[in-house]
Amino acid sequence: MTRTDPTPLRIEDAVNELCPWSGKPIAADSLTLYNGAVVGFCNPGCRDKFERALHHFEGALQARRAASAGLHE
Repeated sequence: MTRTDPTPLRIEDAVNELCPWSGKPIAADSLTLYNGAVVGFCNPGCRDKFERALHHFEGALQARRAASAGLHE
């Protein structure tokens, strides 16, 4: 999930105060955009873990949709 928008994300815009992985406070260098919302993490590693999980999940959903579409033709 690579951002192409050059506008920096701001910690004050985050929808959360605690990292969803660790429960620690979020950091300004560990933000990402998800469904139009800024989501914060405690460190870049947690942020990257989230992005990898989303990429994997979205790929699985697309594969399932493609398989379902093929079954109903």
